[in-house]
Amino acid sequence: MTQTATLNKPKPRFHWKCKHTWRLSAKNTLWCLLGCSIGDFGTILYFQLNQISWPTLNIMILAIINGLITSIILETFILSKQMQLKKAFQTAMTMSFISMIAMEIAMNAVDWIIIGEAKLVWWIVPIMLIAGFLTPWPYNYYRLKKYNIACH
Repeated sequence: MTQTATLNKPKPRFHWKCKHTWRLSAKNTLWCLLGCSIGDFGTILYFQLNQISWPTLNIMILAIINGLITSIILETFILSKQMQLKKAFQTAMTMSFISMIAMEIAMNAVDWIIIGEAKLVWWIVPIMLIAGFLTPWPYNYYRLKKYNIACH
């Protein structure tokens, strides 16, 4: 193929209809959700069980930070099965923080809006997880489809 033919070749258009990409982005989003929810729920539960009286916003900010940390740890562990540990950690650190932060904020917003404080009750957890999954999923699809960027 000549250089001119390569330059004139139309670029594939982005679309939201690829079932394979939706499935793969869902898998990636679920792994991220698992990692984030471990640190997030663990932090909220710690404060709840120990009856530590901190402002709700402070607990939720700490829960978000811990959720990001546990997500990076889980991603590093998963990726270390596919590559060297140093490369796995670097990859986990360069994942989309936009996606993870959106996930964390969605989960904590549900808790705050419905319960009114940083508190876990059995029936709020599934709602938080659904919000945490649905919020970044389209963005993860977009990154995967447009740039072929995924963390797994």
